[in-house]
Amino acid sequence: MPETTVYTPEEVAKILKISRFTVYEMIKRGDLTAYRIGRKMRVEAPDLEIYINKSKGLSPAGTTIPLSTEQPPFASHDGLILCGQDPLLDILTKHLEKEMPYIQFLRKYIGSMDGLISLYRGTANAVTAHLWDSDTDTYNLPYVRHLLPGHRTLIVNLTHRMEGLYVAKGNPKNIQTWQDLSQPQVRFVNRERGAGARVLLDEQLRLLKIDHSSIQGYAHEEMSHLAVASCVARGEADVGLGIEKAALQVNAVDFIPLKKERYDLVIRREDAAKPQFHALLTILGSKNFHNEISGMGGYDISQTGMILAET
Repeated sequence: MPETTVYTPEEVAKILKISRFTVYEMIKRGDLTAYRIGRKMRVEAPDLEIYINKSKGLSPAGTTIPLSTEQPPFASHDGLILCGQDPLLDILTKHLEKEMPYIQFLRKYIGSMDGLISLYRGTANAVTAHLWDSDTDTYNLPYVRHLLPGHRTLIVNLTHRMEGLYVAKGNPKNIQTWQDLSQPQVRFVNRERGAGARVLLDEQLRLLKIDHSSIQGYAHEEMSHLAVASCVARGEADVGLGIEKAALQVNAVDFIPLKKERYDLVIRREDAAKPQFHALLTILGSKNFHNEISGMGGYDISQTGMILAET
């Protein structure tokens, strides 16, 4: 049996000088014949030649076109770069990979402020935020307007979740309020600058007129909710701030709820019609996704998938 040259959708896109998403749409419509090997799509050269000849109004030919095998580099507009740290984003990514196995989905584990800046700079195209503004007592919209000036965005709810304090089992130091963080015998562990939890803390300290220098451990930073909870569980700190979900994953800590927060996804409005973003929004509104998230505990999905604001 003679060997047939086979190409990836990316190679076809480069040859035809079109987006690889257009190639996938052509395959989906049946305009271009392709087959699947595992999770990968492949196009044989004769089928590509048939498509090209049909486009030219010619009859199919029996010869194979010599094609380049060099693949183009990944670009953000050809995939989805999702910023955020919550475990539900791992589940969301798995749903996306199942729905669109030919698309590249990347994660960046950074905080809310850095995520919005990445969206502004074009190094990410789907970012999460839980940034509380004390002046308006609202989440995210004031920060989106200030950090993405002139950019049209959609703010889509992912979940509502509880933010609060991680303390040692039994809460031996009886830590209950923001004011308790400044007690001299209390050791605190903080989140990095720009994280939603750090913004919430700093806003509360400002409202209560508490100088952060009075908090022992304010400069001790960890890069995730889970790392903060783990630090408290190991006895390296008496208290830290984070989401309830992380407390459910660490046995040696108790959780003191302080504020219900809104955790949103922010995308550019111009991206919403692209296939990968359409799939993203569809999954967020799906019953399957809602059921999976609600079964994990620690999440309020009453508004999950809803567009809450546009800028």
